[in-house]
Amino acid sequence: MQNLLEKEGVNIPKTGDVIEGKIIALKPSIIYLDLGNFKSGVILGSEIKKHPFEFRKIKLNDIITVKILSIDNEDGYVEVSLLKAGEEKAWQGLKEKMDKNEIIDALVTKANKGGLMIEVEGTEAFMPVSQLSSTHYPRVEGGDKTKILSELNKLVNQTLKVKIIDLNVREKKLIVSEKATEEKKLKIALEKYKIGDIVEGIITGIVDFGAFIKFEDLEGLIHISEMDWQIINNPNEIFNVGDKVKAQIIEIDKDRVSLSTRALKENPWTKVEDKYHVDQTVKGKVTKFNPFGAFVKIDKNIQGLTHISEFGTEKKMEETLEIGKEYDFKIISIKASEYRMALKPITE
Repeated sequence: MQNLLEKEGVNIPKTGDVIEGKIIALKPSIIYLDLGNFKSGVILGSEIKKHPFEFRKIKLNDIITVKILSIDNEDGYVEVSLLKAGEEKAWQGLKEKMDKNEIIDALVTKANKGGLMIEVEGTEAFMPVSQLSSTHYPRVEGGDKTKILSELNKLVNQTLKVKIIDLNVREKKLIVSEKATEEKKLKIALEKYKIGDIVEGIITGIVDFGAFIKFEDLEGLIHISEMDWQIINNPNEIFNVGDKVKAQIIEIDKDRVSLSTRALKENPWTKVEDKYHVDQTVKGKVTKFNPFGAFVKIDKNIQGLTHISEFGTEKKMEETLEIGKEYDFKIISIKASEYRMALKPITE
């Protein structure tokens, strides 16, 4: 029969195809279908028994969409699945929505430390934390994962507007983004600004690596290194949530805006050599240890580094110096263009 149909130019379905069939017999443990010019099809009892509610409205002579699981089972029928066809149709619909860049209403069902589990038209999807909008992004000081999860849990059972940004039918992977729904609005807002512009906004969140600032419809980041000319150990030393600040735009990368408050302050390193010189002895307060040395505050805006090699080991450095204490140091090099000053501790 198959060879005859092929000779007559009839398109022969194959395993994995989604086709339509007419129900010609309904039994508790099996459903028979007429697949047109092809063979007869069957939906086996195992699928019916496992998902009875999916079959409760089906009746004789209904035309239903099924997916071919096997072209020729042991009884000579084409084995098909109603559920897998529905799943296939659902994924195809999701693919069309992604291709059309549609905004979809989706329910948050669960939170984990990496993001949110989202139900998108009956299909489970994942939204990474990085894809949350600025409104819902968890700004947790220190990046504490337990606190991040606590913030994400507040979104469970809420409906968010999302876009599908990645889809893999074979792996049943669906990734969505809330941030992507704001692209058009952000693009219009960004057209008003360029690098070098000075803006005024409100600090909306503080994390260990910087502070978020909202201005008009945009939100940008002031990195900790761009807050001041002096080395900042904690952004809370400079800002509080709710502070009104002025900052300069130093980078625009797609929808990300980087700003600097340091750029609006006088650069103390331009005149550092008027005040300090090599071989000069200065007093400095030790502010921080790290594996390559100790930071030393010379005045309000200038910090130098005494290298670990001056001590031999990190342990010896921490035995010689104490954070918060003042010591005498000798300036051994100044590189103003690189904002660097090398110091040598003076020991008796």
